[in-house]
Amino acid sequence: MSIHELPELAALERVIELGQAHLSAQVVCKAHMPDGSEYPVYAITLGNPSLDVPAVGYFGGVHGLERIGAEVVIAFLQNLVMRLSWDSALLKQLETMRLVFMPIVNPGGMRMGTRANPQGVDLMRNSPIEAQASVPFMVGGQRLSPRLPWYRGEFGKAMEAENQAVCQVVHSELLSRQFSISLDCHSGFGLSNRIWFPFAHTRAPITHLAEMHALKEIFVRSHSHHRYIFEPQSLQYLTHGDLWDYLYSQSLLVPDHVFLPLTLEMGSWLWVKKNPRQLFSRHGIFNPLIEHRQQRVLRQHQLLLDFLARAACGSKMWLPEHDGRTQHHIQALQQWY
Repeated sequence: MSIHELPELAALERVIELGQAHLSAQVVCKAHMPDGSEYPVYAITLGNPSLDVPAVGYFGGVHGLERIGAEVVIAFLQNLVMRLSWDSALLKQLETMRLVFMPIVNPGGMRMGTRANPQGVDLMRNSPIEAQASVPFMVGGQRLSPRLPWYRGEFGKAMEAENQAVCQVVHSELLSRQFSISLDCHSGFGLSNRIWFPFAHTRAPITHLAEMHALKEIFVRSHSHHRYIFEPQSLQYLTHGDLWDYLYSQSLLVPDHVFLPLTLEMGSWLWVKKNPRQLFSRHGIFNPLIEHRQQRVLRQHQLLLDFLARAACGSKMWLPEHDGRTQHHIQALQQWY
């Protein structure tokens, strides 16, 4: 494999090398290509390994066509690594929390320029979760053929290796702690940037709706000029096999644990609107192809990723309790349901 065939992977490995004194990098699985070559799937950790501290996980590149999601996560990791030599506040923060990165979950799909992995499976339709109401035809997940988009995988078969690796990392690094957040970076839905949270398989509210609403409230108060739409994914459409629905359901089996999984859905239609010629490029539908727009996107979302780390670090100060939790739950139901 020539690393130059996948520039995002080359960039990630450079960041790992730069930060090797402070972080730990592990190849958690390998993507097997049709020609027999392999691409590594990395999990990178830094900060306090103690299970007594909160954690945040950052994920990208789940859909191979959505390269910008991987680039956003890599840019944030690089930002942290370059600050470790001089930023005493960051070093202090990392003493009280754990950060986990899987920037390129689907390197095989990224190399092939496909949404699915090299086996033709859409990793966000591959978990054993079934929608409890009708889903959009095809988009909600299908088992007809891996040659068609949104293929869920063969019925009864284990999840794909990439998803198993994500589950392993989430269980060991996030669900093992009392409080954790995850952010999975995607692109391709609408003109607006959306922050989605479960569920995607049902319109019922999640168990930790109050905590999710409290997180949204401190974000809005701290970033009054933000341009995100914060909502449950079920407000837009339902799907089968959503990986984060599955992992959130797994988290409910852990006593006294709060896990808040988020998905950043960058509105790629805005890039197409500004540059209609991108419609003639498969990558242009999901990524900003003009350099200055790409740089703007990479800058734009760093505040969100940094906010989540700070929110996890100070979670005891804002997580609602008793009457406050009831109030947040009521407000969330009024706002979203």
